[in-house]
Amino acid sequence: MNENKELLLFIYDNTKMGVNSTKKLLSLIKEKDNKIKFLLEEELQKYEALHKECKNIMKKEKITSSHSTVLKDLTANTAMSIEVTKDNSDSKIASILSRGFNMGNINIEAKIKDYKNEVDKKVLKLAENLLEFGEKQIELLKNYL
Repeated sequence: MNENKELLLFIYDNTKMGVNSTKKLLSLIKEKDNKIKFLLEEELQKYEALHKECKNIMKKEKITSSHSTVLKDLTANTAMSIEVTKDNSDSKIASILSRGFNMGNINIEAKIKDYKNEVDKKVLKLAENLLEFGEKQIELLKNYL
């Protein structure tokens, strides 16, 4: 597998999981009075934009995602549902999201380091945008902790 494809598939999976998890979280607090909803709605829009950009690049490069992340998504959504059902406070939600962004940032930072000299500039820029988004979200989430 070439480096462009590997990095794009990583970004694809990451952003798809972000879209799905954020939608699930918003549905869990739909009837609640959480102040963090606005941040989650903006987060969803950004994840969707990054995912769309990734899909567009993959389409141009004739790259398809042939593997399934259903089990990974299901596991993450189940764990999140259990945690939010126990405690749906803004601080708990911010804590859950911060952990997820931290893990995602560590992974994408490692990929950027590994592939920065091998991948196309547009793919690298997309990866850097994903990292920047994660870092910004962590800072915004600190206001809810």
